[in-house]
Amino acid sequence: MPGPEELRALRGAVAELMAKADGDCWDDLAAMGLLGLLVPEEYGGAGAGPVEVGVVAEELGRVLFAGPYLSTAVLAVNLLAALGDSAECDAVLPAIAAGTKRVAVAFAEGHSTRPPAEPATSARGDGAPLVTGAKRFVLDADSADLLYVLAAADTGPGVFAVDPAGPGVTVEPVTTVDASRRLCAVRFTDAPATAVGTPGRGVEAVTVALDRSAVALLGEQAGAARRAMEMARDYAKTRYQFGRAIGSFQAVKHMCADMLLEAESTVSAARHVAAAAADGSVGWLADLALAQ
Repeated sequence: MPGPEELRALRGAVAELMAKADGDCWDDLAAMGLLGLLVPEEYGGAGAGPVEVGVVAEELGRVLFAGPYLSTAVLAVNLLAALGDSAECDAVLPAIAAGTKRVAVAFAEGHSTRPPAEPATSARGDGAPLVTGAKRFVLDADSADLLYVLAAADTGPGVFAVDPAGPGVTVEPVTTVDASRRLCAVRFTDAPATAVGTPGRGVEAVTVALDRSAVALLGEQAGAARRAMEMARDYAKTRYQFGRAIGSFQAVKHMCADMLLEAESTVSAARHVAAAAADGSVGWLADLALAQ
């Protein structure tokens, strides 16, 4: 696990980039090695873990970063690790680390945001499967170069690689409350696909990837919470009413103190879960559930 000085330097570098960033600064993230933090060294990445990614996520959360970092550099990489397909890793992970490929994972159906045990989306055909069905809440699908789709098959639910620009694929962005999260509905109609990983292990692999990726999501939320608290505090110092800064009123002081307590608790919980996940602690999933 990295030491405090290393994490402080990483946090400072990301904060500096976000302060001067214009757009999604994808090339800058790649140049700094941030897209390949979770990518193993043999595939051109840093081989880092949840703690480092949590630090980056906190700083991205502070600015409500809208680029596909969570979907590509975290969820897709965690999914490939869970699938254990060396050929697919060879083909995709170096491109993710270099910033030349953006990947989205399509798993949710109906009204659930978790992978279904028996997906309605199917992949049928010998040798060259064709995917048919619909997925909801697909993060960053509208900017992806590659989709990993959870679909039912004769050998059980599996993960299939689909070209979002290929035949039989329709990607439709949906409006959400959080404008920084680009969610899409994706429909497949006999879309050509390639099986990835061990047949029948799709649900298990996606579930593992989601759990590990939730650590980064916690970091984003913690960073956003702390920044919101800081903005409220600064406003209370500069907003005047009745000839005084509103921050001088006892009721506002109490509100700011409560916000500080909640924000710091969120940050502490996120960092604890990241450390527990990195150590492989037996109860880290329980800690994750509590933090969420």
